[in-house]
Amino acid sequence: MCGIVGYAGNKEALAVIIDGLKKLEYRGYDSAGVAFQKGNDLVITKAAGSVASLETALGEQNSSINVGIGHTRWATHGRPTDENAHPHSSCCGKIALIHNGIIENYRAIRQRMTSEESHKFISETDTEVLVHLVEENYEGDLLQAVRTALKDVKGSYGLVVISSAEPGRMICARQDSPLIIGLGEGENFIASDIPALLAHTRRTIVLEDGEFASITMDKVEVFDHKGQPVEKEVLEITWDIEAAEKGGYEHFMLKEIMEQPTAVKETMRQRIDVEKGRVDLSELAFTSSQLESLDKVYIVACGTAYHAGLLGKAIIEKLANLPVEVDVASEFRYREPLFKKNQLVIVISQSGETADTLAALRLARQKSLQVLAITNVVGSTVSREADHVLYTWAGPEIAVASTKAYLTQLISIYLVALYFGEVRGAIEKEYLSEIVKGLNRLPSQLKDVLSEESVNRLKAYCEHLAGWESAFFVGRNLDYPVAMEGALKLKEISYIHAEAYPAGELKHGPLALIVEGIPVIALATQKAVLDKTLSNIQEVNARGGAVFAITQEGFEDVSRQVESIFYLPPIEDILAPVLSAVPTQLIAYYAAIARGSSVDKPRNLAKSVTVE
Repeated sequence: MCGIVGYAGNKEALAVIIDGLKKLEYRGYDSAGVAFQKGNDLVITKAAGSVASLETALGEQNSSINVGIGHTRWATHGRPTDENAHPHSSCCGKIALIHNGIIENYRAIRQRMTSEESHKFISETDTEVLVHLVEENYEGDLLQAVRTALKDVKGSYGLVVISSAEPGRMICARQDSPLIIGLGEGENFIASDIPALLAHTRRTIVLEDGEFASITMDKVEVFDHKGQPVEKEVLEITWDIEAAEKGGYEHFMLKEIMEQPTAVKETMRQRIDVEKGRVDLSELAFTSSQLESLDKVYIVACGTAYHAGLLGKAIIEKLANLPVEVDVASEFRYREPLFKKNQLVIVISQSGETADTLAALRLARQKSLQVLAITNVVGSTVSREADHVLYTWAGPEIAVASTKAYLTQLISIYLVALYFGEVRGAIEKEYLSEIVKGLNRLPSQLKDVLSEESVNRLKAYCEHLAGWESAFFVGRNLDYPVAMEGALKLKEISYIHAEAYPAGELKHGPLALIVEGIPVIALATQKAVLDKTLSNIQEVNARGGAVFAITQEGFEDVSRQVESIFYLPPIEDILAPVLSAVPTQLIAYYAAIARGSSVDKPRNLAKSVTVE
């Protein structure tokens, strides 16, 4: 979740690094710092707060700085202070290091160094032990020093090291925390994510776990954990620079909400055949016998992706006739799941680097289960370690609150369910064709939901919602996971306390919290349970709650029982969660705007959670 940028070249290094750190601000951070080689010296400047605070601390620097590293830190070990900010330096002041990840055995290393009085620590972080380990092992070759130092380390790391003793050189290493090398002409880069590189190069190398690299302005060398040279494939990034910028919208989140019709279309491109009424996921390389013999599916994910998984349970069970369990990734391995032969684990992660989801994936692989990954990032750790990968093709998602990534994850689950269902003979051809046609209509229906008229209706409601400190979301059947996702979004960015309940559970406790005027957002899109949902809405009305309903056109009984309403285009019940998620996203967004909250970078949160 922290940001890393490194540069070696003939340009002004600080300008490149600061620009790169700003491109990574979406990852969430609470301090920033840089280290650079200046003559025979190593200069380190860092500051709690924003990159802008770091710029102020830097003041004016001359243009002779050509090698440097920068970091934005999200506090894990130690408070967000100047001392705890990266880079950290060796006692001799000649080595500086930045690091993403967690060093699990740092206490033992620190205790040993402290008892021996061999090193002086000035921070509370786990990272600082790394730079002292490198210093202990330095004998004239920085790469060898880093390799030797990391033999004593347990945990995860993406790290970059520079030394005043080796001008013009950066050393980096990766284990469970992403690092990407950017290749230029007379210059080379290192970063933890692609947006930091796009302004300078599209030619990249992705480091794998256990790999090291030596980077100068003219040369990039990659080595495996044994120190042997590794030939790496150069990947060409096809994203437009504009795709990582706001594109004229006030916030990344709104831009990404508005991009959803296109994102959904891209996810389905070449994967659905409307004329034949079927889904083609031959890219997954499952054999027919593998799918036919499946007797259970686990879906494992975190946060928003977990909510997509909850919907996935109902969708896969209905369309593929497979029992499904859904788990929060951080709990999955600790409950000792009863794995058996002929089971499949589906992991969902936008970044493909979510630490808990990766741990679940690795547990499944250890138990010899097949793993299918649904992810947005090509070359991510999840995509490389899974047996099968379905990319969502949502494009860069910058806002911390996930919108288009969630919707494309959901679309991916529909595709998997339909594909599995057809291969397994679990779905009638006529019904399969009907759902495929419904999927094909979704991009245009999403545009209707995002029309100016529709958005303005939601804005008006959010003025009322923004005045409250608590709100409720309710729904039944497929509407309930959508309610959970809506409540999460509202909490994340408006800081309004929001709870989601199955509508039928209101009388089992939550009705005690319904007071006059309190906002209750009711999802009522499922024909099969509409009458029961209306009965629950009446329970709220009887106690003075103010109900805002999200429902389908034609469900006129709903309008007669609520204060405000938002209509979705008519749609098959099973596909309704794709459309109904969008107004809940907009409600969260405009409530946050009305309350003056930080939309793209909500407090205490980060985009990619790469620690457990």
